[in-house]
Amino acid sequence: MSEKAVKIEIHGLCKAFGPKVVLDELDLDIYEGESLVVIGGSGMGKSVLTKCILGLLQPDAGSIKIDGREAVGLAGDDLEAVRRKIGMLFQAAALFDSLPVWRNVAFGLIEVQGRGTREARQIALEKMADVGLGQDMAEAYPAELSVGMRKRVGLARAIATEPEILFFDEPTTGLDPIMGDIIDELIVKCVHDLGATALSITHDMDSARRISHRIAMLYAGKMVWTGPTAEVDSTDNPYIRQFINGLAEGPIETEVKVA
Repeated sequence: MSEKAVKIEIHGLCKAFGPKVVLDELDLDIYEGESLVVIGGSGMGKSVLTKCILGLLQPDAGSIKIDGREAVGLAGDDLEAVRRKIGMLFQAAALFDSLPVWRNVAFGLIEVQGRGTREARQIALEKMADVGLGQDMAEAYPAELSVGMRKRVGLARAIATEPEILFFDEPTTGLDPIMGDIIDELIVKCVHDLGATALSITHDMDSARRISHRIAMLYAGKMVWTGPTAEVDSTDNPYIRQFINGLAEGPIETEVKVA
């Protein structure tokens, strides 16, 4: 991937909440057209990293460049221009309960891009079909859907505006293994079809292996390993070895100590 242009360049990123340092001079490059998965334990800062890129949190120090443009400190129309490049699948799908499925999918088309209702509905139906949802689901409401179906609606919404960058927040959490595999296959397909750059955060190693070109591990505020997905199971990096094998002993400290 190194021969490709850097889509998102993160350098020296710092973020703390009071005395708790979450990101500690973190460096990370995400290349155009690649799918990168950030793994790590709960509370290690994966979501904080994503929120800093989105501008939902302001880092204490460091740089985030998207397409070579500094994104830290942007506000107003400048920040909105960056966000328009990004589609996101939230962990719990984050659908609007009061809107039918097609309006959820079309939300960005109508509210952000200003598309007309008829055009937005047609695009929404096409994106629903891309994730295996038929037109008969268009008027259903989120409360009527299974967890897996809500994930697919969330994915359709994420791709509806055809963004350059896709973020996936714990895409398989709460799903059974079969549905998790289906969602992963849809993610791979959607990223490929759009030619998008993808950043996913997860602690599900099976999912990470399926959807990524590269994997980066976040621990104690820094990336302690970054490499091709094909090498994650053969590396001798002690952090990766402990994490993917679920070992209590190793360099990763936990709050629970085994006697």
